Amino acid sequence: MPAATDKFSRLAALKPARSGPSRPAPLRAPDQEDSIAHLLGAGVMKNHFGEHLAIRNWFSTPEFSEPSAVALELLSRTRDVEMSRRTRAALEDPAKWLFLDTETTGLAGGTGTYPFLVGIASWDAGGLEVEQFFMRDFAEEHSLLHELAARLADRPVLVTFNGKSFDWPLLENRFAMTRSISTPRLAAHLDLLHPARALWKLRLGSVRLVELERRVLDAPRLGWHREDDIASALIPQYYFDYLRGGPRDPIVGIVRHNQMDLRGLAALFGKINTLIASQHTDRDGIDSLDLFGLSRFFERRGDSDRAHVACSQALELGLPAEFLPRARRELALLAKRRGDHARAAALWLELSSDPQDGVLACEQLAIHYERRAKDPARATEFARLGLAKLQRMRIHKHDPYAVARATRLVEKLLVRINRLEGKTKNKSANRGATSWSLSNS
Repeated sequence: MPAATDKFSRLAALKPARSGPSRPAPLRAPDQEDSIAHLLGAGVMKNHFGEHLAIRNWFSTPEFSEPSAVALELLSRTRDVEMSRRTRAALEDPAKWLFLDTETTGLAGGTGTYPFLVGIASWDAGGLEVEQFFMRDFAEEHSLLHELAARLADRPVLVTFNGKSFDWPLLENRFAMTRSISTPRLAAHLDLLHPARALWKLRLGSVRLVELERRVLDAPRLGWHREDDIASALIPQYYFDYLRGGPRDPIVGIVRHNQMDLRGLAALFGKINTLIASQHTDRDGIDSLDLFGLSRFFERRGDSDRAHVACSQALELGLPAEFLPRARRELALLAKRRGDHARAAALWLELSSDPQDGVLACEQLAIHYERRAKDPARATEFARLGLAKLQRMRIHKHDPYAVARATRLVEKLLVRINRLEGKTKNKSANRGATSWSLSNS
């Protein structure tokens, strides 16, 4: 039965996602003198606020990706349990999703920044339908925002890349500035920058969308290319030049740039969805650093079991030397939380000679031998070793936080050593008393 359900869900993706009431408004052909509309292949959209241009396209790639329950659970997890439950309920219907990306008159935000091009995309007939709203001048902003609000009323789940920090706050501000168009209420907002950073920053360094397309999404295989792409930093100036009567050809490049960002965003969700939902048995071909990043993502989202598996796999595949101590430390902490104290102790032992993590490893070994192995002499040995390492470390005296941390750790280790030595003396005294009593019986 589950297999049949999966087949039907895949077939459903081939049907148009939009229903009758949410069909976009018809476009009017531009006037002959409207050269920018002809250049962009745009139609004119009109409402009671005025007009703006709209460009519509459908792309066969990226293909529709059925969201997995695991990915939705982890991507939407918040501290507010009730809010998280409502968010997941909204996310479960991809027909309610809207991918969004804006091109603006500035990259710093603020009340003087306008989103002159707003691109939205949604799943339709197994592919991606892209719609872009363009302001020929600032007077068309109200018309553009009115149409965007209508789309968000039908599809209140927003998917962006850095949209929580930039795109959506900017749009909220512009809605408020109109004083006549209510800010749409989102049912959920997935910002893919944060999981992408967790998954790929260790390997790539940069997690810009274009970099992810090239090195994670395999854009050439999907038939994409950005060889003639416009740099994001130049986009505001090109738009201002256009408003002043300058060249219009760069606007075509901006529209294409926005299309590629939307397609990349949809493909990125598919990649993240697949990686999160994958079982440990079907992760062949995944880079060890990506697996380590995946384990850190799981751990931050509170899924320690999946984090433990992914981190173990990363170490088995072989990590670059600079990441080995960090991976062993995190795996040791995960093993300790799972109750696998023997495995944790073995990992701490490997780390005890590390220049950075040696003190922590010695402290953890002292705790293990005192509480688990019940060997105070061995625990004292590691506590003293940790204290010696800490005293040899070069603590910058001008860093008050580092000095305070080191001071607290020294005090903790001294207290532990005194307590352990007391236990060792008591144990020796008890042995002596037992031996005396036996010899005199």
